[in-house]
Amino acid sequence: MDLLTQEEYAAIAADLILPTNAYIDGGYRPAASGKTFTTVNPATGAKLAEVAACDQGDVDFAVAKAREAFEDGRWSRMHPSARKDVLIRLCKLLTRNARELAVMESIDSGKTILDCEIVDIPETIHCLKWHAEAIDKIYDQVSPASDDHIAMVVREPIGVVGLVLPWNFPLLMLAWKIGPALAAGCSVVVKPAEETSLTALRVAELAAEAGLPKGVLNVVTGGGAEVGEPIGRHMDIDMVSFTGSTVTGKRFLTYSAESNAKEVVLEMGGKNPCVVMDDAENIDMVAQHIVNGAFWNMGENCSATSRLIVHKNVKAELLDRITAHARHWNVGDPLDPETRMGALVSKAHFDKVCGYLDKAENVVLGGAAHGGTHVEATVVEVSGNDHQLARDEIFGPVLSVIEVASFDEAIAIANDTQYGLAASIFTSNVKRAIRGARAIRAGTVTVNSFGEGDITTPFGGFKQSGFGGRDNSVHAHDQYTQLKTIWIDLADDADEAVE
Repeated sequence: MDLLTQEEYAAIAADLILPTNAYIDGGYRPAASGKTFTTVNPATGAKLAEVAACDQGDVDFAVAKAREAFEDGRWSRMHPSARKDVLIRLCKLLTRNARELAVMESIDSGKTILDCEIVDIPETIHCLKWHAEAIDKIYDQVSPASDDHIAMVVREPIGVVGLVLPWNFPLLMLAWKIGPALAAGCSVVVKPAEETSLTALRVAELAAEAGLPKGVLNVVTGGGAEVGEPIGRHMDIDMVSFTGSTVTGKRFLTYSAESNAKEVVLEMGGKNPCVVMDDAENIDMVAQHIVNGAFWNMGENCSATSRLIVHKNVKAELLDRITAHARHWNVGDPLDPETRMGALVSKAHFDKVCGYLDKAENVVLGGAAHGGTHVEATVVEVSGNDHQLARDEIFGPVLSVIEVASFDEAIAIANDTQYGLAASIFTSNVKRAIRGARAIRAGTVTVNSFGEGDITTPFGGFKQSGFGGRDNSVHAHDQYTQLKTIWIDLADDADEAVE
């Protein structure tokens, strides 16, 4: 997709018709209470819209409609190829409306239009298409029973699913969840983040246009206490998938235990290590990967490279190259395609990140904040892994650097964290690379690169970074299905009588 100019993107933004009401049972509807909340452009502080502030009553209504849709089979018992066709049509509509969605995503979240155009929107469409194509290609099983029996192991959709989204990748995380959930035949109730509700609402509207039956995809907007907790505690929701902070994620385990013991899948925080050994090849390439991992999406990324654990023999050279590359990550208007670093998602989050900057003692690069909205790409040397900047998930463009003297020390520090989402290791020694990848306790470990794998590889965390399942890949379908054994007795009744 060819990029436009800053002025052209601004013109598109000015002409957008923004959705403002919840989407339930196939149509937009205001909150039953009539209440709204204001959503703003985080880069400017300008009001975008008044969005329906839903509560328990709206959640109950959405769940009832989702349950009705699930039980009558309008989607759950639709032929797999027919479900696939609907989701493929949705992908075509998303492609047709890609630019509108990219601009809407940018002004609602502070993300750069560059990332929205070349990463978020294409990856969202690819994710939904991939799961759609998998619908009629995942087979059930027959177990090795006796000659007198057939035992079938079949997957059935789990039922009504609550999907609670983060604000850092609003569209992409929506796709990560509704892709496998809808593919499995579930009905869903989505709670987008309060800061970034607009694109989820627009996708629900496009899904209906694509032929998704009413009641199957519902989007309920509002705060965590008013919408998220009622979803977590609802007695008629069969499963919840949550992406967000570790603190909030743990609450859903409590909600489940105190309600109907619904299944819970959590993808939570990270303090992700990048280990660079003194035999790493092409230090300039290593620096590029680290800079991208640390500052992409303003560091508002659960798998961001936030701890650089570097051997003392290459630290100086590596920091020089990191500094050189990071200087190109400029802050500015997110609708300017030349901007690499957009606005942090909210004033509250900006203040949080700036609070960590105040604790920095040895700033190698950056460290400045601008306009109550932007934070520069920042590199900070810390005294050790016990420093607060090395332990807390900052969720901003801050890279903490820790010097080590050996491979064993590097791996020990990499694992010295409550998190275990992602990690990377740079070394030219193949045995060391494999040993390190196996030794680091994280859901994804990349070697000589930064990344999260792709749609074919499962994504999720160890320790307090994850619980209960994985996003992406065919494994994501598992969490939205139940396994059922169907045992068929083939023995001849007359034979049994003789025996």
